[in-house]
Amino acid sequence: MTAQRTKNRLLLTTTAAAAALLLAGCGAGTPQSQTSSAPASSPASSASQPAASGTATAASSPAAAPTVSTPAGPGLCKASGLTGTIDSTGGGAAGSIYMTLILTNSGAEPCLLKGFPGVSLTADANGDPIGAAAVRDETTPVADVLLAPGQAGAATLRYSQAANHPDCMMAPAAGFRIYPPEDTASLFIAQARDACSDTGTQLLTIGAFQAQ
Repeated sequence: MTAQRTKNRLLLTTTAAAAALLLAGCGAGTPQSQTSSAPASSPASSASQPAASGTATAASSPAAAPTVSTPAGPGLCKASGLTGTIDSTGGGAAGSIYMTLILTNSGAEPCLLKGFPGVSLTADANGDPIGAAAVRDETTPVADVLLAPGQAGAATLRYSQAANHPDCMMAPAAGFRIYPPEDTASLFIAQARDACSDTGTQLLTIGAFQAQ
């Protein structure tokens, strides 16, 4: 009985030892699994990638329309570029003489004569006006009178005889001082007339310039 137990124990011990050796061999031959992680993409590599198709881009501003400059027209006629005469052959009526004031473009460029001139009687070419300046006769409409070099514009000038005005303080005048429209310079046209030195007596009336 004792021998049988001893034999069984040896068998169990041998079996256990063989199993242990078998398990140890299996463990040594099995490779361990390794977990690999993909490298994170760097900012530089991301930036180098081309933009995806269909990505919106800023719209370019439309080109500005070209500026078109309008050439300036002729300027107003000035005294320095005009010569003046007075035609007194128009006749008279009721103590008045109707004359034609004529201004001619003596310059090299066209100019515009538009509106009413300033007119007064004066003692001489450099003297001050005598009496009241001419009042405007607005029965003739204002017109654009374009004067090429050598062309002239005309305005009707009426002179009322000084002797026909009882309150006139009579004084001799050597001619007329003429201011072109919107000009502060003047021309002198010699033509002797009687003037009234007081400003209360009205001797002169002037119309707007018209083409000659």
